[in-house]
Amino acid sequence: MSSEFTVKLLDWNATSNHRSMPWKGEPDPYKIWLSEIILQQTRVEQGMPYYERFIAAFPTVHDLAAAPEQEVFKLWEGLGYYTRCKNLIHSAKTISTLHNGKFPSSYEEILKLKGIGPYTASAIASFAFREARAVVDGNVQRVIARYFGISTPIDSGSGKKMYNDIAQSLIDLENPGLYNQAIMDFGATICKPRNPLCSQCIQSEECEALKHGFANMLPVKEKTLKKRSRWLYYFIIENGDSVYIRKRTESDIWQSLHEFVLLETDGPEKDPAPAFLNKLLQRQAYAIRFTSDVYSQQLTHQRIQGKFIVVTIANDVSGLSKKPSSTIIKELSQYELIPKSKVREYAFPKFINTFLLESPSSPI
Repeated sequence: MSSEFTVKLLDWNATSNHRSMPWKGEPDPYKIWLSEIILQQTRVEQGMPYYERFIAAFPTVHDLAAAPEQEVFKLWEGLGYYTRCKNLIHSAKTISTLHNGKFPSSYEEILKLKGIGPYTASAIASFAFREARAVVDGNVQRVIARYFGISTPIDSGSGKKMYNDIAQSLIDLENPGLYNQAIMDFGATICKPRNPLCSQCIQSEECEALKHGFANMLPVKEKTLKKRSRWLYYFIIENGDSVYIRKRTESDIWQSLHEFVLLETDGPEKDPAPAFLNKLLQRQAYAIRFTSDVYSQQLTHQRIQGKFIVVTIANDVSGLSKKPSSTIIKELSQYELIPKSKVREYAFPKFINTFLLESPSSPI
């Protein structure tokens, strides 16, 4: 028998939940998977156009698996957290080749796919295959913490287990997908992080947080995220009608995206260009055509700041990569010389795209 909480939640969902999204009620596990991956760390309003473009470009998992990686990253451009895209490609290939395009149909098998954790596996298993697996995201944790008056931190080991167990005990066994969508929508629209709509809440009579006046204090988090500040100076080195770019391959932000010649410093520097360029280009003549103002971007755990310096060199320096005696020159050999007209075909992080699209001194 369903709990009073579950009965009321499903009644609210049937009569008052008007939150509309293109993937609600979608039975195709491939489309559900796409929507869930796109919406990780992403607002619905931002993610919806990406979801629609991905479905249009790659209607099936076979289409996604067969697409050139650069094309997929270009379509993802601007969403951030690019490891999600890398894992999406990897799992699409796995499903296409090892499973012949048929999405795994159980929670345990779905969980084996790269980039899929318990939340996403539960969502796919319940929405597409009616498996009674409760989803536990921030919305669900917040609803549970307030309704039951739980002050145990949601990011503690004991807290994670407690919230998972409670969520599983509340799920409607006959309609697990409907229930999961309902509780997520309820947390997003009624039991909101700030200024929850308690006067409109169908659970208000039993809500412990409302009874005791601490709804805005729950849920509790144990850890405070430490944020890092980074300074990036990007040198857009023009060699005739071409510029140097490279793909970021390190296990760092923006992995698999492209960038220009980079100098990263511990903090802002008054004029790092002459020393850097003299060492990089050695006796090659060059001119600094433009230096931008400071650009910035706030990531979840890092604040990125920096400038863009557009440099024109007098002679062809492609031969620099053939001089192994200099570490700096070896570093330049990691960059690819591409025509300016082709720059927009490559995927860049938002930090760089902002300059490329907004500055009158952009090389494109």
